[in-house]
Amino acid sequence: MEEKIEQLKQEAANAVKQAVASIGDLNDIRVKYLGKKGELTTILRGLGQLSKEDRPRIGQIVNEARQQLEQLIAEKNEELRSAELQKRLGSEKIDVTLAGRRPARGHLHPLTLTLMEIKDIFMRMGFSVEEGPEIEKDYYNFEALNLPKDHPARDMQDSFYITEDILMRSQTSPVQARTMENHEPNSPIRMIAPGRVYRRDDYDATHSPMFTQIEGMVIDKGISLADLKGTLETFLKQIFGEKVKVRLRPSFFPFTEPSAEVDISCVMCKGAGCRVCKGTGWLEILGAGMIHPNVLRMSGYDPEKVSGFAFGMGVERITMLRYGIDDLRLFYDNDLRFLKQF
Repeated sequence: MEEKIEQLKQEAANAVKQAVASIGDLNDIRVKYLGKKGELTTILRGLGQLSKEDRPRIGQIVNEARQQLEQLIAEKNEELRSAELQKRLGSEKIDVTLAGRRPARGHLHPLTLTLMEIKDIFMRMGFSVEEGPEIEKDYYNFEALNLPKDHPARDMQDSFYITEDILMRSQTSPVQARTMENHEPNSPIRMIAPGRVYRRDDYDATHSPMFTQIEGMVIDKGISLADLKGTLETFLKQIFGEKVKVRLRPSFFPFTEPSAEVDISCVMCKGAGCRVCKGTGWLEILGAGMIHPNVLRMSGYDPEKVSGFAFGMGVERITMLRYGIDDLRLFYDNDLRFLKQF
């Protein structure tokens, strides 16, 4: 019995020293010799079959062998863990001598750049910047702008209605009506209203169901069409350059009378005629006109005492012309190849 115990102890010790390559292998050896069904454990359970004289002696020998083997396994386990840690440190180490990688820096979107410049130009001319809700009441979006209930622009095919009386605003003109209501009757106003607007309009590369618009308005005593033309010429020459030519063509808008389409000489061909301007040498850039008396009355102003002009423009169109962009959808595709150019 003693020889068998010594043989098992030596066999286990050799296995620990030579055959172990991982903590898993070491655990297999522990189970084989010291587990519930291990060989040394089996000898301990069989002590009851020995004589009273041999039982204490053999039990002591087996326990000493277990203790020696447990210590050997513990030492080997620590050695394996240390080796594994060194291996991980070697594979996961960071070379602090290398130059750090700088995080990619973003920049302002081309639409934001244009919008900031437009606001800056008008603020230098004394305009304030007003804002309003994008989810608007039908009254402010249409009726307060001289668009009656039966006007085609109220068609569900043209506007995003939420209920019969609530819709996504189709223009920032409602901010003008709200601004007039918030001022004392007949008090002077000089403001612009930038923001997103929404229309069922995405049938080609120059239209989108959501775009950015700026509406402007001036109300005071003695405001004339000459003031409108002078203001817009000043703005357009600052945004497109002093050499750009400006012209007004008669048009119709329900909220202005008289109304005009404002054109600039083509920024691509300098007025010579090209594909962009369809050979005319001119590009339509915005709409404008003198505020209709009905619009003034509905917001508490007296058209007999004051007059005013209003205008509206799309920020996307101006940005496309300034940077030579031929597809409006590029602004919203989030393609870094496009955005990194600005």
